[in-house]
Amino acid sequence: MGTAAAAGPAEAYERRSASDATGVALLGACAAWALITAGVRGGSPEGVLLAVLAVAAGYAGGRICGALLPVAAPCAGALVGLGLAAAAPHLPLGLTSPLGRAGAVAALLILAVGAACCAAWAARTPPARLALRLLALGITCAAAALGSLFGFAGCAAVLLCSLATALTRRRAPALVVLAVSTLLVTGVSLAVADETLPDGLTAPLEGQLGHHRVLLWRDALGLATREPAMGVGPGRFGEVSPALADDVLTDGKPHSAPLQLASEQGMVGAALLAAVFCWLLYALWRSPRSTQVVLSAGAALTALTAVAAVGNALSVTAVTTGAGLLAGIATARPLTDERV
Repeated sequence: MGTAAAAGPAEAYERRSASDATGVALLGACAAWALITAGVRGGSPEGVLLAVLAVAAGYAGGRICGALLPVAAPCAGALVGLGLAAAAPHLPLGLTSPLGRAGAVAALLILAVGAACCAAWAARTPPARLALRLLALGITCAAAALGSLFGFAGCAAVLLCSLATALTRRRAPALVVLAVSTLLVTGVSLAVADETLPDGLTAPLEGQLGHHRVLLWRDALGLATREPAMGVGPGRFGEVSPALADDVLTDGKPHSAPLQLASEQGMVGAALLAAVFCWLLYALWRSPRSTQVVLSAGAALTALTAVAAVGNALSVTAVTTGAGLLAGIATARPLTDERV
């Protein structure tokens, strides 16, 4: 009996080590492929390298903070995210286009709500849990006050999903649903760019997204079709996109992470982005944290991918760092026992 008990934790440790090694390999592959495509096609891989570094640093920091302070760390992260979102109009986020800043604010608010929900489920006393849920509700209301429609919708969805996890005992089916949701959102954005949706759906979506953004998506899809192997080079979309030729207020991005990587780094770059997200879901599945904490973080990361599919939120270092931090907290092994 003792041998079996000892083998259980050892086997779990090996699985977690394999998951961490897979994550390191994927992030390394993202960085290497950016350098390769830049060497062949030209361009500037610094943005991709910075994003990879931000995710890795955030994930490592989240693992440490989540182990030492499973409640305080996500609570502090939620407050920092709210503060950054509130101060975004006055901060130089590097977003010169009106399309970008809204996506960054929405992403920060979504991550903040996800962190608050994780802290609530990790809290041991009902008053602390209630206070942290009220914090999540307050951040959702702040999203509405800041005028972030996507942020409010995403925050509300994350909060509702977190509350619904109280009735969930198996995390694998829920994580599959989150993965399918991401696939659907990405598929819709690609269908809009490819003009394959019915007219009854295309017009309302284009009205919400903006005609200029849809033109950028079509340019990105056209470049990805023309250069499917290696793309046009990291950071070169603004140089070759016809829609940006006469646009002086632009950040040179198509405002869709999958389409940006597909156009600038080919299908391999887009596949690596999808692989990193799948790895995060796998790490959450193997996490020693409670199912409620895991699914709250998973819902926030899924909502973030929806924002990234229609904006350039992943180009903001604070967002990529926050995503890594939340994933790290949700996959950490707390030094104290956590009630599941």
